[in-house]
Amino acid sequence: MARKRLPRPIFDYIDGGADDEVSLRRNVTAFSNYELVPDILNDVSAVRTGTTLFGQPSRWPLMLAPTGLTRMFHGHAELAVARAAARHGIVYSLSTMGTTRLEDLAQAFAGPKVFQIYIFKDRGLTAEFVARCRDAGFHGLALTVDTPVAGNRERDRRSGLSLPPKLTLKSLLSFARHPSWSLPALTGSKFDLANVSHRIDALASGPMSLFDYIGGQFDRSVGWRDVEWLAREWNGPLAIKGVMTPEDARRSIASGATGVMVSNHGGRQLDGAPTPIDQIAAVRDAVGGGPDVICDGGIRRGSDVAKALALGATACSIGRPYLYGLAAGGEAGVDRALTLLTEEFERTLTLAGVNDAAALSRGHVRPRENRRDMA
Repeated sequence: MARKRLPRPIFDYIDGGADDEVSLRRNVTAFSNYELVPDILNDVSAVRTGTTLFGQPSRWPLMLAPTGLTRMFHGHAELAVARAAARHGIVYSLSTMGTTRLEDLAQAFAGPKVFQIYIFKDRGLTAEFVARCRDAGFHGLALTVDTPVAGNRERDRRSGLSLPPKLTLKSLLSFARHPSWSLPALTGSKFDLANVSHRIDALASGPMSLFDYIGGQFDRSVGWRDVEWLAREWNGPLAIKGVMTPEDARRSIASGATGVMVSNHGGRQLDGAPTPIDQIAAVRDAVGGGPDVICDGGIRRGSDVAKALALGATACSIGRPYLYGLAAGGEAGVDRALTLLTEEFERTLTLAGVNDAAALSRGHVRPRENRRDMA
């Protein structure tokens, strides 16, 4: 439905990855390499799914990952997503590159909320975000660390996706064929990177490609001392998003983070990077039982969440699944996507003989590649 309702360049921005999109595909298919091993004759008349994430209660172990430019996919943007998250009792994460001011989001959404942050070249801008998040009542920060430069997202390059769009003839025809998207986009409220545009003069100087924008604002020199500085400034729940190895997970916690998001940025940055699900067990072993370990990437079924938890994740986060729903049907589409995943997760626990999500363990999952299929 999202593919039908969006102009091709906009859909490709959701759907695409970097280079040959190897990591994008593997993020999803890697879950099929794990089998769920059920227990039997356990009382599953009532299944408990609640957990704690970023120090806040969550109805089940899922959070909505930060996604930029959300208004491109539906006019109600981040507020529609947050309202759906509130109904489902789960954590919502707002992106620095979002199209809704963090103060407006906080006023509209009373549920558990996290702000995704970068350490910019201008450290004053980062410190400003920390102060704004504290004043607005955000419960945690997620520091993205895997974007020293933008990934080579060739679908976006071919379509000329930019701020505002610099359309090719083919792209222009695609926009013309989707008036239900194009007319509201032209006549609705001004598209704006609401949380950063007041500080970035270049944004007002004319058309600017997403790649030039991102590359111009991100700091390739960011290191562990900057993480320590941010942890001190915030002094609250902080996850490092983009962790891929046990060593970096340990270093994140030692630098003041309270958790890690095991992520390859949805296959949109370093193509060929490991899949998040394959790294979860080693990361959990490295950091011990206390910190949050969030599997970010490739989740398409409730059973995927169960597999990640069994391997050691505290929770999973999703981006594309709820964006497809948002593009397909606005707030109702997000709600439908979350309902499907919730039902699948609860059904998976029931069929696996597990009456509490917290009881999922390594014994409930095993790699298929280490087994010979039996007739």
